[in-house]
Amino acid sequence: MSEVVTKFDPEFIRNGYVDAHVHVWTHDTKRYPLAHGQTKETMDPQSFTPEHLFVHTAPSGISRIVLIQMSYYRDDNSYMVDMMRRYPGVFGGVGIVNQNADPCATMRRLAKEGVRGFRIVGGEAPDAWLEGQGMAAMWKCGGEEGLAMCPLMNPQNLPALDRQCEKFPQTPVVIDHCARIGIGGIKKSDVDLLCGLAHHKKVLVKLSAFYALSQVPRAYSDLTPLIRPLLDAYGPERLMWASDGPFQMMNGHNCKEAIELIRSGLDFLSESDKEWILKKTAEKAFF
Repeated sequence: MSEVVTKFDPEFIRNGYVDAHVHVWTHDTKRYPLAHGQTKETMDPQSFTPEHLFVHTAPSGISRIVLIQMSYYRDDNSYMVDMMRRYPGVFGGVGIVNQNADPCATMRRLAKEGVRGFRIVGGEAPDAWLEGQGMAAMWKCGGEEGLAMCPLMNPQNLPALDRQCEKFPQTPVVIDHCARIGIGGIKKSDVDLLCGLAHHKKVLVKLSAFYALSQVPRAYSDLTPLIRPLLDAYGPERLMWASDGPFQMMNGHNCKEAIELIRSGLDFLSESDKEWILKKTAEKAFF
């Protein structure tokens, strides 16, 4: 994969779409060491830098991107933050912190670098994954500082998230990939669970990772029974589109097809709906 540096002018940055979920990493493991247990063999592709990314995003009219801390680095956010500094105005950030090591101090420090959210991951114990003093401290800090909790989880983790939102109603929440509803088929009971969280006014949902959620490769036309109820429950102001790059750009999928579902593939979306989903919701949350 060749690297092509793309420079964005201020007008393009201001007027383009926002991709709310992309991972980047580098093969330079000397400058940016991998986390314990991670190896170069686990990196696929070996490198996906911002310059690689722009080859996919710029032709689709995407001018700003929310970087999601890559698991290869765990809670060392150095590479993500350095790329945010390298391309000012282009990147927002969602970091990872160690909830057992003074997470609030780290969250506040990263917020000064433009990081506006923090990834949390649903575990195999769906009723207990949000327990613990460190997690409570993260949620409290998020509410005080306007920093979002960004859960990567499955539908069975939603009831616990509902309870946590009751405890911390001021904390913003941005749910990744529609809580992975659609993997293996869309179940109405799962959609109802996710829509039920809409009464928490600080909860937003990413319409993302279509390549993983859809059973119709490249067209993603079977996602209407998921997206339409979410639009009805949350409104466009609380939904945001994202690619989940680079994984959306691999294995026969591409970024243009994913964004095209929102631009022209759903006849129930108004032009105003599209503007919120493709730009304004993520802009408001992460920039």
